[in-house]
This record gives sequence, C-alpha cells and structure tokens, in this order.
Amino acid sequence: MDIPSADLARTLDLSVARRWLLDRRADLLAELGDYVSRETPSDSKPHLDAGLDWLSGRLTEVLGPPESVRRVPSATHGDTLVADFAGVGPRRLLVLCHYDTVWGAGTLAERPFVVEGRIARGPGVFDMKAGLVQALWAVRALDAAGLSRPPLRVVLNGDEELGSPSSRPVLEAAADGVTAALVLEPGLAGALKTARKGIGMFRIDVTGVEAHAGLDPEKGISAIDELARIVLTLRAVQDLARGTSVNVGTIAGGTRGNVIAGHAWAAVDVRVADPAEARRVDAALGSLEPGDPRLTVTVGGGWNRPPMTRTPGIAAMVDLARALAARLGGDLSECAVGGGSDANFLAALGVPLLDGLGAVGAGAHARDEHIDVDATVARAALVAAIVHAFAC
Repeated sequence: MDIPSADLARTLDLSVARRWLLDRRADLLAELGDYVSRETPSDSKPHLDAGLDWLSGRLTEVLGPPESVRRVPSATHGDTLVADFAGVGPRRLLVLCHYDTVWGAGTLAERPFVVEGRIARGPGVFDMKAGLVQALWAVRALDAAGLSRPPLRVVLNGDEELGSPSSRPVLEAAADGVTAALVLEPGLAGALKTARKGIGMFRIDVTGVEAHAGLDPEKGISAIDELARIVLTLRAVQDLARGTSVNVGTIAGGTRGNVIAGHAWAAVDVRVADPAEARRVDAALGSLEPGDPRLTVTVGGGWNRPPMTRTPGIAAMVDLARALAARLGGDLSECAVGGGSDANFLAALGVPLLDGLGAVGAGAHARDEHIDVDATVARAALVAAIVHAFAC
C-alpha cells in the first residue's frame, strides 16, 4: 500500500490552487449549470450517449489528450468511458464518477437548474453531477497553480443508478494497477463514506395447487399461506445489531378470492455490513424448504453489491484527506451508510479509496435535491489537494 502519508500532507502548499478555485466560483457554477441542463436519465440511451459525448470532450479539454481511451458500448445502458492521462510519479489514481441520474427526460422543464444565494438546485446536481465537475475543476486548479498531478485513470459510467449491471466488469477491470481511487459520490452532510452495506435483491416464488375455495378446498394448497410462513421465517434472519436488515418490500399472488392461490412471490431487499453476514443470509435463503411436498419454493436474485468495510487502505486514505483538509483550514468527518455505490465493487477488490468526496448538500433522488455551492467549491479544493499528494 503506497498511500501518501499525513505527514507529507502537512508540508504541501495548496494555497494558490485553493485561491484559484475560490476566485472562479462563478465559472465553476456556470459549468455545473451547463452539465445539469444536459439530461442523462438512466433509462434513456440517447440522452446518456449525448451526455457522455460532451463529458468526453471536456475531459480532453481539461486534462489534455489521453494516453489511451476506451468507450465500452452498451446496447441498453449508458456506455462506460475509461481514459488514462499521463502524470508525475508511479502512483496511478482512479477517479470514478457516474453520469446517469434517476430523473426522467423532461424533468428540467419542470425543475430547471437554479441558483439561490449559496444553494444550487436541479435534477442530478447533488447525485452526482457536481462531483464530476469538482473533479474537472480540481485538475484545472492544479495546472493553473503549477502543481503536479499523478497519472490519472478516469472512469465514467452511465448505469450506476440501476446497480451498474453493464459497467461493473469494466469498473473492476479498470481497478487493476491503480494505487487508490476517488469516488465523487456526494457525502452525507459533507462526511466521507468509509463503510457501505452490501445489497442483496432476491425474489422468492412459491407454487401451490389451485382449487375452488368453496367446493374443493382440500384439493388445493395455498402458495400465499406458504409465502406468509416464509416471510415470518425471514424476520428471524434479520439482525439489526449486526447491521443486517431483511425487508420484504413487495408481495403478490393468487388470481381471485374464491381460488386457492397457485402462485405467490415476494421481493426481498437485504442489507449487510460485512461478508460474514452475507454468507449467513445466503445459508438461510438456501435452506428454505416447503412445508408440504405439494409446494415448491424457488429463490432467485442475488447480491447486487458486496459490503464495503473500513479497511486499512481506506483508513490510510482518510488520514491523508483529514490532514489535507486541516491544511486547507477545514475538517472532515466520516460515516457508515446503508446505501451502496460503485465504491463497493472497488473496495471488495482491496482498492484503497475515498467515497463521498463529492458535493456537499442533500436531497439525493428527491425533488429538493440541492448543493451548498460554497462548501462544494471548497470540497473541490480538497479533491485537488488529494490528487496532488499522489504526485509527491
């Protein structure tokens, strides 16, 4: 593990880059407004392609021509861009951002990008368009201040809000050979996210025997009754003290009130804090057996994201970031959260990383989504400092 030390961080002079960013707050905000005004909903391939075209151009304008660039196509989701840029020293830093948002095409007509004092609002501004703009402007600040930057690998994916079904293998391959990663997801009240829960998405199907509920009840066996029994069994699998939640969020079955249900199903969301709990949940789901030989029980789905734990590599990255934040006159907190991000995939591969390094604000996936512009510009200065440290 070759993470720059906190002692090194305390020696770096970052004042010129910080002042450059603060003086260009309005310009950064204008670029953010331009980006937010380019809709990139997860479910619209044409919008995603146009958005990535623009971003690819901006990367080259800011970072210069890449040493190598690869745009991995997807027929149904946003493409994934992997671009390597030259820099100083042996440490290659991975910068990861997703460019898709949860907001459908046409949302801007109802809620355009607006700035009210130090608050900026707009669909996707917090999650995570501001983070991507921060990364671009952090590099611009380093170049303007004459400060070195390390070799960078920039990865942009367009299906994170869907669970990264197409981009996951590309992200994992891109992690090969990097020293560390910066994930520009928004923080929680400005805090870094140093642990995230793993996410399992399962479906349980039960098949019973249909029969007339009044004439031949003894000839049928209810899939709904069996599923209800299984749901109660799953309650015992939940262990909140260990950070494990099991939620049966959707349930359906049967055809009519006078027909014994021949089929029923449930969608189950599982969150775990560590791999051992994931294995325990797997064992519990795998052991589900019907209470009657005429019934069948099938469990489908699986783990969408592995848990992200606070590894020694992540701890070293936090130490570096805190020292640099102090050097810039601020402080930095951390937290564990129940939601997942693409950082889960990288952490599971052992990559030291910082997640939640992006915008400061609130309202992800909500109509009141917004950022604190001043705090977000200050966070861009921190991103610049971290990037520079990897070239020292």
